[in-house]
Amino acid sequence: MTIAHQLQAVLRRALATLPEPPPADFDAPVSPAADTRFGDYQANVAMTLAKARRTNPRALAAQIVEALKADTVLAAISAPPEIAGAGFINFRLRPEFLAAQLATLDADPARLGVEPPARPLTVVIDLSGPNIAKPMHVGHLRSTMIGDALARVARFAGHHVITDNHLGDWGTQFGKVIYGWKHFLDEKALAADPLAELVRAYQEASRLSDADPAIADACREELARLQAGDEVNLAIWQKCVELSREELDRIYDELAVRFDHQFGESFFRDALAPLVARLEEKGIAQTSEGAVVVFFPEDPKLADKPAIIRKRDGAFNYATTDVATYEQRVNSFHADALWYVVGAPQALHFEQINAIVRRMGYTVPLTHIPFGSILGEDRKIMRTRSGDNVALRDLLDEAVERALAVVEEKNPELPADEKAEVARVIGLGAVKYAELSQHRLTDYIFSWSKMLSFQGNTAPYLQNAYVRIRSILRRGGLDPDAPGSGGVPTLTAPAEFDLARKLAQFAETIPAVLDDFRPNLLANYLYELAGAFHTFYETCPVLKAGEETQRDTRLTLCRVVARTLRTGLDLLGIEVPERM
Repeated sequence: MTIAHQLQAVLRRALATLPEPPPADFDAPVSPAADTRFGDYQANVAMTLAKARRTNPRALAAQIVEALKADTVLAAISAPPEIAGAGFINFRLRPEFLAAQLATLDADPARLGVEPPARPLTVVIDLSGPNIAKPMHVGHLRSTMIGDALARVARFAGHHVITDNHLGDWGTQFGKVIYGWKHFLDEKALAADPLAELVRAYQEASRLSDADPAIADACREELARLQAGDEVNLAIWQKCVELSREELDRIYDELAVRFDHQFGESFFRDALAPLVARLEEKGIAQTSEGAVVVFFPEDPKLADKPAIIRKRDGAFNYATTDVATYEQRVNSFHADALWYVVGAPQALHFEQINAIVRRMGYTVPLTHIPFGSILGEDRKIMRTRSGDNVALRDLLDEAVERALAVVEEKNPELPADEKAEVARVIGLGAVKYAELSQHRLTDYIFSWSKMLSFQGNTAPYLQNAYVRIRSILRRGGLDPDAPGSGGVPTLTAPAEFDLARKLAQFAETIPAVLDDFRPNLLANYLYELAGAFHTFYETCPVLKAGEETQRDTRLTLCRVVARTLRTGLDLLGIEVPERM
C-alpha cells in the first residue's frame, strides 16, 4: 500500500470518530505536500468538509488532528500531524518508516511498490491511425507516442490492454489513388520508394481532377468500382495496403511500438449497410435530403450538428465506420473502456459517436483523449520549407544523426558500432520524451537543441543519470539487477530522506497518469527523481561513505533510483544505454 493510501486509511478512521462524521463514501485524499518545509504529505479534507458544513476549517482541522493522535498506526508512520494555512493537515514521515518503505522497494524490483487495481479493466486503446498510401508525418507522433505510453502504463498498473491501430485504408482518397496508379505510375520509382511514388501518382490525379470535371468523375468511378468489389481495383488497393504497411512497420519497429490489432476501416466495410439499416429500424437515424442522418435534438451541444451516416450517393463515412468499430470492440473484446487518442479537432465527432452508441443501448464509456499540435521554432504548425508536413521517417533519421554528433563530441573513444547504438537510443528517446513531457493538450515547440541537451528536463539528462548510477553500483560491487536482501537501511542525512520519499512516490504516480491520461506526470516525476538524486550525490558520498551501514544505505538508494528511472523510461517507450 502506498504511503498516501496508508495515510488516507488513517484519516478515514479519524473522520469516523468525529461527533458528526462524514458519509462513508466521503473522499479524503492525501497527497505529497506542495512545500516540504511544512510536511511530507498533506490533506485538505478539513477545508472541503468545512465548506459543505459552513463552519471554520481550522477548527474542524483541530478536531481531526485530535482524533488522529489516538491512532497507533499513524504514530508509526508520522510525527503528530500539524495544521497549516486555512486548514491543511500536514504529515511528517518518520525516518525509520521511510527506511522500511525503501527496503520494500529494493526487494520489489519488478513492481517498485505499484499494486494492481482492485478491479482490473479491459481497455481498448485506439492510437496512431495513419492513412494508407500516405507517409506518416510528424503529426502522427503525438497519437502514437501518447497512446503507446498510456498502453504501457495501463498494462504495468495491472489492466488488460488491447491496442488497435485503426488504419485509414478505405477512404474516398482511393478513387484518386487508383486512377493515379492506372495512369501515372512509374514502376521503377515504385520499387525504389513505394510511398513517395504512390503520393506522387495520387497528387497528380488530384491536381487533374480539380481542374477537369471528367477526371473527377473518373476518380469517383474508380472508387465506386473498388467499393463494388471490382477485382482489378481490389488488387491495386491490396498492393497499396501491402506497400504502405511495410513502411509503417519499419517506423513502428524503430519506435518500438507494437499493436495487438491493426483493423483498418476496410475491416468493417461489410458491416456498414446492416448497421445503417438497424439505426433506421430503431428510429435512431432517418432520411434527410437523400442522406441518412442522426439528429440530436435532446442534446443542446449537438442539436444543430447532425451526423451523416450514409451520404446521398450511398457512400458511408467516418461516423458509420466508428460506430461499427465501437460495436466490434465492445462485443468481441468485451471492453470495459475505450480510449481514443486522437487530435483535439475531432472532439465533435466523438461526441456524436458517443451519443449514437448510447441510443443504441451501449454503456461502455468511450473516452476521447485529445492532444494539441507540434510547432516549429517559428511557433507555427511544423512544416517543411515547401509547406508540406514533415515526414516522420525524416524526423527520426535526423534525430539519430544529431544524437550521433553529440555522442562523438562527448565520448569519442567509443567504438563506432557502440556510438551508433547509443545515438539511436539517445536520438529516439529525445524525440519521444520531448513529446511525452508536455501536457498533451498544449501545443509545444519542437527544438532540437533543447531535446538533445544533457541539462534540463530531457531524455538525455535522465539517461545520463541512469548511466552514472549504474557505474557507481558497479564500482561499489553491488549487483544493479539483484533484489535487495530485505535489510532495513538507516536514513540519517536530509538528502537521503528526500530521495527515499521521492522513490516511494513512484507507486502513487502510476495511477495518477491514468486518471487524466497524462504521461507527462510520469516524465515530470522522473525528472524530479533525477534532480533529487543529484542533490543526494553532491551532499552524500556513496563509495567513500564513512561507515559501512551508511555506504550500504546509499548504495541501496542508488540501486532503487536506477531501477525506477529504467522502469519509468520504459513505460514511456524510452530505452537506456549502459554507456554514453
